[in-house]
Amino acid sequence: MSDDSNSQVVGEGGISMLRGGSALSSSNVDAKGLSMKLAVIPPGAVIPAHLHVDFETMIYMIEGHVRHEYGDGCQLVMENRAGDFLFIEPGVPHEVYNLSETEPAVAVIARSAPDEREQTIPYDRAAAQTAVEEN
Repeated sequence: MSDDSNSQVVGEGGISMLRGGSALSSSNVDAKGLSMKLAVIPPGAVIPAHLHVDFETMIYMIEGHVRHEYGDGCQLVMENRAGDFLFIEPGVPHEVYNLSETEPAVAVIARSAPDEREQTIPYDRAAAQTAVEEN
């Protein structure tokens, strides 16, 4: 998540607004149970395998075409395009690929954690795949 400074957030009396930023979370508003961000994945880029500890995620794809590889060892595959809604349960490992070499993928992401950065951890996909193959 980008570091949107408090100076960009305005409002009072229970409503805050961030104009021109990319995220709202407990780092810049008084959020207690929710965060939201605009995510942009550059052309051809990959978001490395990770999982979200103890929070749900909902995504709305605005632009682009991505592939999620997910689950134990990231062996399941789902492709998503503009207009798709996604729900990711807590603890599900996933890696995201922008399938376009020329266009960014853009999505709005809402999470049931105000401090999602602290609750997102890397996932060792190679070790998990080895464990799955051994079982």
